Amino acid sequence: MTVVGDVDPNDHDQVILRFREAAEALRATPGRRGATVHLGNRGRLLVTGDLHDSQSRFDWVVEQAQLDVDPNHHVVLHELIHGEDLGEDVDLSYRTLLDAASLLLRHPAQVHLMLANHELAQMAGQPIRKSGGCMTTRFDLGLRRIFGDHSPGVVMAIDAFIRAMPIAVRTESGVFCAHSLPGPEMMSRFDLDLVHREIEPGDYSPFFGSAWMMVWGRRHRPEQILELAAVWQVELFCLGHAWVPAGITIGGPRMIQLNSDHRNATIVPIDLGEPAPTPETLCASSVRMVDSEVVM
Repeated sequence: MTVVGDVDPNDHDQVILRFREAAEALRATPGRRGATVHLGNRGRLLVTGDLHDSQSRFDWVVEQAQLDVDPNHHVVLHELIHGEDLGEDVDLSYRTLLDAASLLLRHPAQVHLMLANHELAQMAGQPIRKSGGCMTTRFDLGLRRIFGDHSPGVVMAIDAFIRAMPIAVRTESGVFCAHSLPGPEMMSRFDLDLVHREIEPGDYSPFFGSAWMMVWGRRHRPEQILELAAVWQVELFCLGHAWVPAGITIGGPRMIQLNSDHRNATIVPIDLGEPAPTPETLCASSVRMVDSEVVM
């Protein structure tokens, strides 16, 4: 592995190498077992919601994570691509994904990039509409705009990086972070062992794969949340994927949902040495970007 430093986001060789190295680092994350990263009981975990190519909010999260201050500080990141700021109708959000890959390589035991539906859609070539157009097409056009004939190699490196992402991060106290959970109507087809085993190619298949169902599910019902909590021994789910105007909300029993990509961008710090917080106490300790302070 090369020494981590600045990467020219317009240089295909540097970009390809960075994503390949980051994919290796994801698979080698300490505590990773199958599709889940298991954290110890020391330090702090900073949980984020969807970021969607917001550079200012990404920078804020990195500042609040304080990864250089304590090797036991951790941060969860997901839904990094497909933002609102489109230049000439193309999406250049691969650059935020590249920033996350570089951050991971600087702190390979502390930075945890989870699979989300927009990254999976991009990797699988599945159309996903936002801002009046197909974001996966705009992303591909952005890569072609920057890298020209070298864009297929960049696409392959990004795809490998996305395939290396875990589905969840969990703490010893029973906090379970994921982009989402399968929807109620998916439960009869969903493989509950997904979180314990390696993700297989079929798991990414649209509509039928368990990884696809995990990151795309919505409208969760209380009884379903409690069923998953019992099977997976979860005290609290921390999820994104939902539109949360206030930045954080209680989405059901043992569940909070976060957004980190709009004017009420919110994150939550979790003490890994303490019992799992309740949804109410976690909402009370949440931090909005306007507050710009995490005290722990």
